[in-house]
Amino acid sequence: MKIAIVEDEALAAERLETLIRQINPDFKVIARLTSIKESVDWFTHHTADLIFLDIQLSDGLSFSIFEQIQVDTPVIFTTAYDQYAIQAFKLNSLSYLLKPVRHDDLAESIQKFERIKPASSFDMEALLDAIKGQSPSFKKRFLIQFGERIRKVETSEIAYFYAMDKAIYLKTFQNQSYPIDFTLDKLELQLDPLQFFRINRKIFVNMDAIKNMVAWSRSRIKLELSPEATECDEVVVSIDRAHAFREWLNQ
Repeated sequence: MKIAIVEDEALAAERLETLIRQINPDFKVIARLTSIKESVDWFTHHTADLIFLDIQLSDGLSFSIFEQIQVDTPVIFTTAYDQYAIQAFKLNSLSYLLKPVRHDDLAESIQKFERIKPASSFDMEALLDAIKGQSPSFKKRFLIQFGERIRKVETSEIAYFYAMDKAIYLKTFQNQSYPIDFTLDKLELQLDPLQFFRINRKIFVNMDAIKNMVAWSRSRIKLELSPEATECDEVVVSIDRAHAFREWLNQ
């Protein structure tokens, strides 16, 4: 199967291509396109069996591709949008993947495509109405229960999340720790990616909690957080996340 990826974030496109090859090494990504203009030019002269299409590109909403040219290839949308847009996708029987794309979700979408070969036509106006003028909805607070007491913690109060002893905790800027019923994978889908970054398998940090940074071995970055992350042996950005971390800081 020949696949085209339309995604303006290089790391996201690279990760998606890697996941596709893991699912089936025979699948071939024949194009990685980064803008509406580049996509229009490419699809005018080429075709693919399946398109993975990010909704928000650097030069606008990718729906405008279909306003400029006829594309008869089935599309799986990738999106950071949640809730309000999902209903529009469902009404149009479209496949979609929430970012960051997960292996199992991607495999399921590809299996669905191979099973039913969804049509490429859709109600563009319904999707635009669901998305234009709106922003992704991120989690604003957490409800914490300890003993018989219950309190709410605003997301803005949280310095970082961390994994310890098979549980997930949040640490506030007031240096208070509370267990929460979330996985770090789930938090990645619900926290504002401009404010929070998962530096490794165990820690998810708030930009405002970073006090100092030091270049570390093998291109890694060691962080000093405030409050101090005494629960963790080392607060180090992993090798595979170091480049994305630098880009995150430089937004």
